[in-house]
Amino acid sequence: MGEPRSWWARKFHKLTAGVSELDAEDLQAAAAAAGAAPMSRCRDRDEICVAGTIQAVTVRAGSGAPNLEVDLYDGSGTVTLVFLGRRDIPGLRAGASVKASGRLTLSDGRPAIFNPRYELLPVSSASA
Repeated sequence: MGEPRSWWARKFHKLTAGVSELDAEDLQAAAAAAGAAPMSRCRDRDEICVAGTIQAVTVRAGSGAPNLEVDLYDGSGTVTLVFLGRRDIPGLRAGASVKASGRLTLSDGRPAIFNPRYELLPVSSASA
């Protein structure tokens, strides 16, 4: 998002930027409004609070027990929310807006939060 820009610079940016770039900026603004940190600034072993839109929901069968993995994107990065022993959680679907918190770890080289605390957000807060 960077430094403050003049009115003309903001208008020119909106006219010339791609849709995915504008969507990412909107997600970052919504996450900041929800009191969450940008995922791109989070580091391994940090206690974090992030917010964004669910991109994918996957059930993985590991050593016996299933794990529900939810990829959460905030416009600056993606973190995987891993719910151990779960196959489904009502409300956690692709496109839903979520605020989650917990300890960030690297799992297979990807940022993940195991058994996070989470809150479903109104859709309008992630696309504002």
